[in-house]
Amino acid sequence: MEITAGMVKELREMTGSGLMDCKRALVESNGNMEKAVEYLREKGLATVAKKAGRIAAEGIVDSYIHGGGRIGVLVEVNIETDFAAKNTEFRELVRDIAMQVAASNPLYVSREEIPPEVVEKEKEILKAQAMNEGKPEQIAEKMVAGRLEKYYKQVCLLEQPFIKDTDKTVLDVINEKIAKIGEKISVRRFTRYEMGEGLKKREDNFAEEVMRQVNN
Repeated sequence: MEITAGMVKELREMTGSGLMDCKRALVESNGNMEKAVEYLREKGLATVAKKAGRIAAEGIVDSYIHGGGRIGVLVEVNIETDFAAKNTEFRELVRDIAMQVAASNPLYVSREEIPPEVVEKEKEILKAQAMNEGKPEQIAEKMVAGRLEKYYKQVCLLEQPFIKDTDKTVLDVINEKIAKIGEKISVRRFTRYEMGEGLKKREDNFAEEVMRQVNN
């Protein structure tokens, strides 16, 4: 049976599990939604949604410096208990998130943080681009929604492809850790500094540089 994006989305909304986990569950269950939910529960991946309402007030602030001091990142990631904040896997996740910010330069943690006026301005730009391509206004308006999703994936940390596994988003990776550690995890905020930011300088592919450092 063909597993569609709509089926994956529905299962994700039901369970709060990661996209790849939902797809795998549907493949394993041959598209049967109930069996897919059971599969995720057995694997401990369907408990994420239940933890979403909990308060995560502990955690750590971590830093990552890249390229001999050319890029610096501070990130605060919260978890429910001080004990879990000392967990090695949690700390590795926080470091990975800091590296993600350095490599991919997100502007917001999630799309909910984007000011409405910024979204409206982006919609205007995307519509103008579509009309400049010769599309009728009605078609251009429909194209805006799809292009806006691409915009979110560029500027929102949680929706970016994870630098160590681009088949997953950052949110997918966080949800996997929630299922494994058993506590709510949330990225509260981050700050990214780039040496000479705003000044004319040589363009570098920082994502590739970060990954080379990871693999060494």
